[in-house]
Amino acid sequence: MTARVLDGQALAARMQEEIKPQVQAFAAQHGRPPGLAIVLVGDDPASQVYVRHKVQAGGDVGFRVDLQRMPATASLADVLALVERLNASPVHDGILVQSPLPKMMGAGAEQRVFDTIAPEKDVDGFSAASVGLLVQKRPKLVACTPNGVIELLVRENITIAGRHAVVVGRSDIVGKPMAILLLHHDATVTIAHSRTPDLAAVCRQADILVAAVGKAGLIRRDYVKPGAAVIDVGMNRVTDAATAADLYPETHPRFAMFKSKGSILVGDVHPEVAEVAGALTPVPGGVGPLTITMLMMNTLRAARERLATV
Repeated sequence: MTARVLDGQALAARMQEEIKPQVQAFAAQHGRPPGLAIVLVGDDPASQVYVRHKVQAGGDVGFRVDLQRMPATASLADVLALVERLNASPVHDGILVQSPLPKMMGAGAEQRVFDTIAPEKDVDGFSAASVGLLVQKRPKLVACTPNGVIELLVRENITIAGRHAVVVGRSDIVGKPMAILLLHHDATVTIAHSRTPDLAAVCRQADILVAAVGKAGLIRRDYVKPGAAVIDVGMNRVTDAATAADLYPETHPRFAMFKSKGSILVGDVHPEVAEVAGALTPVPGGVGPLTITMLMMNTLRAARERLATV
C-alpha cells in the first residue's frame, strides 16, 4: 500500500482563489478591504519567515496587511498597549501577534497578550474567549492549524463522523482545539501525549491519526492502523546526520537535500508510514499552507461580522 497524498499546498491555493472574489465584493460594499494587523516582536528567524508568508498571502488575496515591528527589548506593557490601539482601530478587522514572544517577557506573557486582543479580532483563535466558544460548540474564530486540518479532511472526503481519532499532542494551539473540532464532527477522540503508556498501541486504534508533538519521525509504521488517515502537523528542522539517515536512505532525494543544505524540514511522522497509511499529509506541503489560508478565512469572517454590527 502507498498512502494517498493529501496535498495541502494545492488545496490552499484553490481556497485562496475562492477568497479573492469575496474580498473584492467586501471592498466594493464597504469601501475598503478587510484589514489584518500583524505584530512581530524581536528578530526570531523562524518568526520572520512565518510573518513574511502571512503578509504575502494577505496581500495576494487583496487584504490590507499592516506589519507592526517591535524590538526584542520591547516590554510586555508596550505590546499590550499596541494591541489595545489595534483593538480600537476602525480599519483592522483581525489582529495577530506572532508567537513566540521574547523570553524576557515572562512565561505568561503570550496568554496575556492573546487575551487582550478583542475577541472579534482574534483571528488566531488563541484567546480564552475564543477557546471557550469553541468548547461550547459556538465557534467564531478558530485556531488556524486545527481548523485547516478539518478543512482538508472534509474536502478530501475522509469520513470523520463515527471514526476513532487519536490526537498525539495536547498543546493549547493545536492538540486541544484539534481534539475538540474532531469531537464536534462526531468522531470518538483520544488525546495521547508524552505520558501515555504504550503510545504505539493507542495510535494503532486510530482511523484518523493526528501527530502534533514536535518530535521528528516519532510516528513509525507500527503506530499506524493499515488504511488510516495520518495528519502530520509536526514541523521539525533536522540538523543531525544520524537522524536524517534514520528518516531517509542515502539514495533518497531528501537525504541528498540534507547533505547539500546541512538541514531538512520534516514532520512528526516517519516516511515509512506511507507504506501503511491510506492517506498522509506531506511535510512540507501538507498542513502548513492551510494554516495561513485559514488565517485569511478568519480575517474575512471577522471583517464581515464586525461591519455587520456597525
